Amino acid sequence: MRRATTHALRACAAATALLSLATGCSSDEQDDTKPSDTKSAAKKDPGKTATEAVRAAVTKVRGTSAGIHETVAIAEGETRYTISADGPFDLAKDKGKLSVDFPGGAIDHVDEIFDGDTVYVSQVQGTDDGTWGSAARDKVEAHYLLRAPLNDPEHYLRQISAMRKVERFGSNETVGGALTTRYRGSIDHATLTLRLADKPRKGAEQIRDAQGTDLPVFADAWVDLQGRLVRLKMTYRMATVSVTATVTLSAFGKPVKVAAPDASRTVPVTLKGGVLFG
Repeated sequence: MRRATTHALRACAAATALLSLATGCSSDEQDDTKPSDTKSAAKKDPGKTATEAVRAAVTKVRGTSAGIHETVAIAEGETRYTISADGPFDLAKDKGKLSVDFPGGAIDHVDEIFDGDTVYVSQVQGTDDGTWGSAARDKVEAHYLLRAPLNDPEHYLRQISAMRKVERFGSNETVGGALTTRYRGSIDHATLTLRLADKPRKGAEQIRDAQGTDLPVFADAWVDLQGRLVRLKMTYRMATVSVTATVTLSAFGKPVKVAAPDASRTVPVTLKGGVLFG
């Protein structure tokens, strides 16, 4: 189990754009569909650009609750790992809970409770069993590329709403039984490194400076017929390293019952890493 965690950390570290990958790298991410004709798309949706459609879809889900399913797939050569997070989330009220899993890791499961400006986390190193670590939601950082601080779904929504060069990429694609329109764009450096800790940020900056362009990150957003974002995906691939973050939203509007742990069972913590924590 410790070996699995070590390999995963190595893969995550590689995915933060270390300078050793800076030369001879190119993105080969492809898709089996072609972008829709922009003139045709404009005729179907006059007055709303693809960028506006995605941002409106993000705004709509931010005003309700949803079931959240996140996966982060990390690959280094033939080695692959997947981290997942699942749970109900009231995005309008900033309340939710996630169960985070990394099969095979030395620590393979943590629970997270989001309550307004505070996040509570189980299984924090240095705390007793049954004690929750508490941290300010806006102060926690991500430590790996395409990870959200403490797997916060709001972070991914912020990134996808900032995608650039957006175009309609496909229609009548089914996500969770719903027909959707798919949009594709790219993520710029500022969005990619949003809330990224200092060390991985510097690694990404070294690559960007060495190759003279932003790291290649494709972004996809699926919007249903009600104008809601139902899935987002961001993919980074260079040389033998790839990271794909996917968030699927479902069960919109259901009540979310979340209670913060009793104060006697919490202790303030500073989270500086850990595969499960982002």
